[in-house]
Amino acid sequence: MNRLLIVAIIVVFLLLGLRIAQKYERAIVFRLGRYVGQRGPGLYWIIPFIERRVTVDIRTKTVELEQQETITKDSVPSR
Repeated sequence: MNRLLIVAIIVVFLLLGLRIAQKYERAIVFRLGRYVGQRGPGLYWIIPFIERRVTVDIRTKTVELEQQETITKDSVPSR
């Protein structure tokens, strides 16, 4: 009974640390607040309650900007 409880606690501890990063994400891992490295994409493991991850999206984002008018040296407006 005691061994079964210990094994169950170890299995739960190991499963708590499993993480997955998508192919467009990277995980920045901090151990006790200090940078340790980056993980991903795919399945990786962190130490539960000691390491923390911050997920960063690395996809390119486009933003719509309105067209601006500029003036050249000879004071001719151009777009």
